[in-house]
Amino acid sequence: MTQGRPLLNPRLAEFGTTIFAEMSALAVRTGSINLGQGFPDTDGPEEIREAAVQALRDGKGNQYPPGPGVPELRAAISDHQRRFYDLLFDPDTDVLVTAGATEAIAATMLALLEPGDEVIAFEPFYDSYAACVAMAGAKRVPLTLRAPSFRPDLDELRSRITPRTRLLLLNTPHNPTGTVLTAEEQSAIAALAVEHDLLVVTDEVYEHLVYEGAHRPLAALPGMRERTVSISSAGKTFSYTGWKVGWVTADAPLVAAVRTAKQYLTYVSAGPFQYAIAEALRLPDTYFDGFRADLRRKRDLLGDGLRGAGFEVYEPQGTYFITTDISPFGEKDAYVFCRALPERCGVVAVPNSVFYDTPDAGRSQVRFTFCKGDDVLHEAVGRLRRLAS
Repeated sequence: MTQGRPLLNPRLAEFGTTIFAEMSALAVRTGSINLGQGFPDTDGPEEIREAAVQALRDGKGNQYPPGPGVPELRAAISDHQRRFYDLLFDPDTDVLVTAGATEAIAATMLALLEPGDEVIAFEPFYDSYAACVAMAGAKRVPLTLRAPSFRPDLDELRSRITPRTRLLLLNTPHNPTGTVLTAEEQSAIAALAVEHDLLVVTDEVYEHLVYEGAHRPLAALPGMRERTVSISSAGKTFSYTGWKVGWVTADAPLVAAVRTAKQYLTYVSAGPFQYAIAEALRLPDTYFDGFRADLRRKRDLLGDGLRGAGFEVYEPQGTYFITTDISPFGEKDAYVFCRALPERCGVVAVPNSVFYDTPDAGRSQVRFTFCKGDDVLHEAVGRLRRLAS
């Protein structure tokens, strides 16, 4: 306390150490297999790593890159959006490179929200959403996705909209449930956004990890282009999460607003890696198809193993996470379960309850990641089977 006031901004008082840092530290301390935090245990394509090395050697990006991102990457992002979704974005005005998707979300919230605004987000939600909304002085309004289907209740969504609602914060494919919004759900959400003149921010970092159906950006729907900020990143698609290269695509006025906030956060980042990701985005379709097929196989491997160990498994349509329920073990509290799991069988997972504003909705849910090597997943499944014995 100084001057009788707490050191921490009261808007952030509810936030402590992230669950990912806590559980990853627990994995290191106990020597457990970490299926909690979503990072691969192998690097992505060798040619992309070599492209980063070459950029370093050629002096590309070793000094401050341009604030909006290097032209090569902005052009590659624009080409990617046209190639996969037939969306046209001017690389000079409609694209912004960020320090991962997390900074993109933070900059977007700070740019577009004012104190007292309301943000509707599907819970469970990635923990940075709540912190970013709070830092902007806005109020988050959760719409709960409930097991077993984790589908949004569109009537409930309509009822959540008030005169103070400023934007919808959507994530599809959805972390942690793996839900992928259907065309019908997206059309209904778009109609509500247009009807109420809402902004929409879409977190699409798992766009290339859809196992049932296909990813469809909300910005492609009628009336949505001028009100949608689309966010994605390279980490999940190319397995270089430590490089922290993300981006925003939107109409120029929205990008200009986000850039205004972003320039006072990191300003610039990941200079040499930007050149490498520009090459990654131009990899052939065989890369994206093979990457998705490999993760689908790993999903099935871990999902079958979790069922065999006694968990109730909710099969994800996308992402590289599986949500489970621990009720079959007679357990009710996922946080307590996850804290004890390393000692019980040498595996770390994450309790979904920390991703809810209404934690009772996910009290018994646990998330596992399957973006690991087959040998790691097999070993983890073997350890988890101890729970059933």
